Amino acid sequence: MKVEIINSKTQYEKALKRFEEIFLAKSNSKEGKEAQLLALVIKDYEDKHFVMESPDPVEVIKYRMEEMNLTKSELGKILGYSTRVSDILSKERKLTLDMIRNLHNKLNIPYETLVQAY
Repeated sequence: MKVEIINSKTQYEKALKRFEEIFLAKSNSKEGKEAQLLALVIKDYEDKHFVMESPDPVEVIKYRMEEMNLTKSELGKILGYSTRVSDILSKERKLTLDMIRNLHNKLNIPYETLVQAY
């Protein structure tokens, strides 16, 4: 198969199907090299057409609280301001740099997520 830049959904689906067929080929074989090229053009197409927006920081905090069974009081201890938890969760108050650091260190929420505008 000749590997080309993907410009349509039909081409994308065809490339995915072919990639699945040759995925396990040895990397130094003809099919292995084709799979490497297909992976690149598929990723390029996906990066352009399937853009994922960054998650809302407050929603991620709420999700992590639920996941870890944290109460608002426990979150307040992590934030360092128990009186501001409701304001943070209702988006009436923004996260401070110290809060972001604490959330990252104690809840494993990526910095990139926590610094997003909301």
